[in-house]
Amino acid sequence: MPEGPAPAPVIQRLRVRYAKRGRLRFTSHRDISRAVERAVRRAGIPVAFSAGFTPHPKISYAGAAATGVASEAEYLEIGLTETRDPARVRDELDAALPAGLDIVDVVPVRAGRAGDAPVRPGAFTDRLQASRWRIRLDGVSYDDAAAAVAAFLDAGEIEVERLTKKGRRRFDVRAAVQALEAQSPEPDRRAAEAADAPCAILRMVVRHSTPAVRPDDILTGLRQVADLAPPSPPLVTRLAQGPLDAATGGLADPLDPDRESGLPSGDDAETARDRTRPQPGDAASADAVSA
Repeated sequence: MPEGPAPAPVIQRLRVRYAKRGRLRFTSHRDISRAVERAVRRAGIPVAFSAGFTPHPKISYAGAAATGVASEAEYLEIGLTETRDPARVRDELDAALPAGLDIVDVVPVRAGRAGDAPVRPGAFTDRLQASRWRIRLDGVSYDDAAAAVAAFLDAGEIEVERLTKKGRRRFDVRAAVQALEAQSPEPDRRAAEAADAPCAILRMVVRHSTPAVRPDDILTGLRQVADLAPPSPPLVTRLAQGPLDAATGGLADPLDPDRESGLPSGDDAETARDRTRPQPGDAASADAVSA
């Protein structure tokens, strides 16, 4: 057994939304996690560490986008040994990260009161039910893209094959697509391009499944049903991920439940805890802190 004192416990958990933009989209997830750990140290954020012979910071990631894909909605959770104001953590962490890795939002994980059911590990991942994607297809006309989308949506099943960690697998990509449409580029951007350079935009909402259906799988399906083959690599951006409204196809913000029921942080958190801390002769119990 390792010798020495036990690591400090987790006093506060923060959920962080960050963006992966520009050239940083080509950064691997491992390199991003290293950059986040260095930024946490530079910013002086009191991150908790695991026990054992090789302690590591308690930072976990949910639904990370693949290398080469830009994203406006990546998520991580960090455990702290002290209470910090989420807004301050957002600013300090953002300043310590390289340009292109940008902190969008930070909220505290809901801390239930004594007697409440504990927050289940993995509960946040359960909120990430679907993703909204934008794919720019340079060299593809809007008419060709729209025809391919129509053929895709009319198909009852579209099987593609991909190499996964468990070997080659065939799976249906059509069932995972909640919404798919073709659009012309934004007028301001299109005006700056050469008139003879066609371009189309695909927007889609894709349910998270096992195995995961990725944008490149859907492009493979479009090639199968309509021979749609972009002459240059597509530019893929995840715009959002979160709970899916199956009726409307819309996505909710997965951080909203924490925002609605989480305890305040910083000075406000101390005030809130003082109000609920048991007084002499009081039977009330203090707020339970998620650890």
